Amino acid sequence: MRSTPHLLKTQTFSYLKQTAMKFAQNPTSAKRRYGLLKALTLGFFLLASVMPTVLANQSEKSPTFDSTTTLQSILTSTHRSEPNRLRDKYRHPAQTLEFFGLRSNMTVVELWPGGGWYTEILAPFLQQKGQFIVTNFAPSRNKLALAFQQKLADNPEIFGKVKVVEINPPNELTLAPDNSVDMVVTFRNIHNWVSAGYAQQVYAAAYKALKPGGILGVEEHRAKPGISLQESIKTGYMSEDGVIAALEKVGFKLVGKSEINANPKDTKDYLGGVWTLPPTLSQGQKDRKRFLAIGESDRMTLKFIKPKTP
Repeated sequence: MRSTPHLLKTQTFSYLKQTAMKFAQNPTSAKRRYGLLKALTLGFFLLASVMPTVLANQSEKSPTFDSTTTLQSILTSTHRSEPNRLRDKYRHPAQTLEFFGLRSNMTVVELWPGGGWYTEILAPFLQQKGQFIVTNFAPSRNKLALAFQQKLADNPEIFGKVKVVEINPPNELTLAPDNSVDMVVTFRNIHNWVSAGYAQQVYAAAYKALKPGGILGVEEHRAKPGISLQESIKTGYMSEDGVIAALEKVGFKLVGKSEINANPKDTKDYLGGVWTLPPTLSQGQKDRKRFLAIGESDRMTLKFIKPKTP
């Protein structure tokens, strides 16, 4: 069904056309010409009043993506909110995904997508030639899961092909059929898994789902060397060596590190842990300018492979 602005535009054009025809057919009467000119002027004002709304509605339409879509074109797409785009300078999504080796024809699993920041990028990129799988908790028991489910449902042009796998860790963690996935990615989730006590089960599930030769891409808040497990859980910063050792324990092999998401301004000594920094800013207005100037956390960016032979 057409919107009211579109109907008004159509009706106004029809009105102007009919009025112009009458004007052409009756050129002799000055009084009649004045009346018709007045009507034409009114019609043009009416058309001008609805056009901004029509143009705005057209600009709000979901963008379309095809096999030529690039990560850079997705990053500037109108389906991403302005706050999300502003965080690109901290998260470097194109460089991070390129470091992992992402290709548009891959089958990819995103673990614990949260509010869907990376989902907005991965879904359109994999839409045409690949397959994109995301995990989610039962929406009936989790508000964040419900919000994420609604986000996907509200924009089928972007998320209509996304496959959602419901999980309930540590026991229900099947991500995909065994040896069927090209890549698994996770962004700033490991500290939560460690805190909950099921990190090793998540790593094992990812390993099981990946094909031999498949890639695990990890981004995580990076602690100062020598941090204890208890301090990691308290602050949200994880030991890079500890993460590597835990993943190698289930069979992964580290094949690359990147400093794409490093932040030397992050001193990692805040009372509220990593959540002191943006985007959480857990201290409210206290030292807010200082924390905004630091930016988001210093992060490790790691690339692992599931060996083709154990």
